Amino acid sequence: MSVTENGVDFNCFEREIFRACCAAGREVVKKQLERWDDELMLARDRTVLRHKGKRKTVLKTVMGEVEYSRAVYERKHEDGMKSFVYLLDEAIGINGSGYISGLLSELIADAVCAGAYRSAAQSISDMTGQRISHTAAWGVAQQLGVRVDTQEQTSAVLATQNKGCGEIESKVLFEEQDGIWLHLQGESREKHGKSKEMKVAIAYDGTEKQGENRYKLTNKVATANFEETGAFFRRKEGKIAESYCVDEIEARILNGDGARWIKRSVTDEAVIFQLDTFHRNKAILEYVRDPNIQKEIFRLLYSKQIDLLLDYIEALSNSVDNEKERKNLHTLHTYFSSNKDGLIAWQQRGLDLPKTCVDKEYRHLGAMESNIFTIIGNRMKGGRACWSVDGGNNLARLLTLKHTGKLHETLNNLTTWTLPQSYSEEICVKMTCSKAPKYDGKGYEPIRAGAAPSTPKFKFLREIGRSKGFML
Repeated sequence: MSVTENGVDFNCFEREIFRACCAAGREVVKKQLERWDDELMLARDRTVLRHKGKRKTVLKTVMGEVEYSRAVYERKHEDGMKSFVYLLDEAIGINGSGYISGLLSELIADAVCAGAYRSAAQSISDMTGQRISHTAAWGVAQQLGVRVDTQEQTSAVLATQNKGCGEIESKVLFEEQDGIWLHLQGESREKHGKSKEMKVAIAYDGTEKQGENRYKLTNKVATANFEETGAFFRRKEGKIAESYCVDEIEARILNGDGARWIKRSVTDEAVIFQLDTFHRNKAILEYVRDPNIQKEIFRLLYSKQIDLLLDYIEALSNSVDNEKERKNLHTLHTYFSSNKDGLIAWQQRGLDLPKTCVDKEYRHLGAMESNIFTIIGNRMKGGRACWSVDGGNNLARLLTLKHTGKLHETLNNLTTWTLPQSYSEEICVKMTCSKAPKYDGKGYEPIRAGAAPSTPKFKFLREIGRSKGFML
């Protein structure tokens, strides 16, 4: 190729180089895996494991599909049972065939959090040497969501036993909760109706200034799920205990729109409930049309004369002639009465809260509306999107990790590999005493190249598939 010719299509040139590099990488991975398999073959305990030939399998990586062979062994047990195992699979922590590498799984998870499954599959196919379908992207997201769910369930149990592993120490914890209604499909639609509320909760220990009039929530954790209130709260507490040392928390400030399920979080005096100021002010502007009455309600509210405020609204509802106005005022009175303890913002209550560190601030609450959209709404609501309950839960778990900066760390800690296609377990065959031979095989095995060293642990093999590269 010469630049002095009519022209150079650099895009085609770049694609060809990329394909060539991916092909070379696949060959390197194949040779290294088979080399490690040969090492395991020589180092095995021959009295226990009998070589039964090699089987091919495929590993899906960011470079494309790597097809390689590894040895299968027959393992005899004392009870006459025997099973067939792959030592290489055991060494690197996988089993079966047709699996996806951990790095590719993380890329798929990140892509499905950003857009639809079809778009995610297309972007992965365009940016890597691996072509996947939208069904495969969906399958990976479901498998990852199930693994994250198992971790969250475990954390919830540990939290109930006061055995959380969180290390962040904070005297004050801010919590905000809200719900978002999502359309359902299939069996979930038949069971729950056209839509169902997904509960969302965030917790953080303060704010950090990022610029002029711009702040960031610090040490934020998030939870989202379709499940019932009790199970959701246990999950939420488990997520908090994963990051925070809950024994050090002296006060919790809870912000919400007044929904009954949110107020169930007020379990003791350490939890201080505040009615979300956005929903509080919106209710006043929505149910009261007269500007003078609105002004008087806000005056009583900001002067903390709550009893007088409720009496004023009740008196108005009994004095107006218009039926619609009367109904609106009665609705406002009921809403404020049921949330009487939370009408005054926490900053105006004169609470003696522990001081925070220098680089953090305690600010007014009200970040939930933004987080509802950022975490869940932007991806799962609109665009005629419909979800099953399980599918929505699985994606929501990935979204909460994504938007709190914990997606890569969590998936990397959960497993080295993601298995969208389940493997068969060890195949066991029951042998009767009459069928069990005194000698297995011909009494010898062919001599193979290399000496058999003492059996090592091969711990380094478990690092295969992690996002960090490895040197050959």
